[in-house]
Amino acid sequence: MDNSSVTIFFQNIEKSYGPLKVLKGISGEIKRGEVVAVIGASGCGKSTLLRCFNRLEAIDCGRLIVNGIDLSQPNFSDRQLRQLRTQVGMVFQQFNLFPHLSVLENLTLAPRQVQGKSIQESTKLAKFYLEKVGLFDKVSAYPEQLSGGQKQRVAIARSLCMNPQVMLFDEPTSALDPELVGEVLQVIQQLAAEGMTMVVVTHEMQFAREVAHRVMFLDKGVVVEQGLACKVLSHPESDRLRSFLSRLNGKGLDLTS
Repeated sequence: MDNSSVTIFFQNIEKSYGPLKVLKGISGEIKRGEVVAVIGASGCGKSTLLRCFNRLEAIDCGRLIVNGIDLSQPNFSDRQLRQLRTQVGMVFQQFNLFPHLSVLENLTLAPRQVQGKSIQESTKLAKFYLEKVGLFDKVSAYPEQLSGGQKQRVAIARSLCMNPQVMLFDEPTSALDPELVGEVLQVIQQLAAEGMTMVVVTHEMQFAREVAHRVMFLDKGVVVEQGLACKVLSHPESDRLRSFLSRLNGKGLDLTS
């Protein structure tokens, strides 16, 4: 493994919930500055893999190193977990904003409590990222006053306030009405253009084709196919991926151009 270029390295990782084996010996790597889209049918292990990268789930066996931190060691400490969480941001399907806090308070909470930043410093950072996601005018609003797309953009800004080296997105548009999807994808696309290392679990195939460098297709807990996004999505080699994409084409998506 080249530590200078690889941000996430995983080798033969497995994860089970009781008798159900969700990840079955998955291997791969995410390079610095790379955007990787993880695709597949519901229940294939996509979200579980992503949660392992942030140690929201601990792997059962295998090797997993994220930004130089070995998540597969048996005695993973609380200090290492805090270090990991400051370096790896995660945006979920649901927005997970605190409803009783304003947008500004939601964004400044973690930098103050986890990183020890002052009110002035964390406020400056929060306003910078709110402007970046196009929501500077919502600084004093509360989550209930925001649309779904605005809530998700606030959630992205909140993660960015921790100055992460890696961003993980778990189907960030799945809870949104169709007309709100574009505003969130635009923010992710901007982050990609700026060189942020990202892993995006998504059902938005056109977005994966246009923004991701590589695509990883999971099926029943294994990586069936992976490679350059334009190649994998336009000329899939496996029957399983061809079947998966054909069902999406049947819903009116054009992935061949």
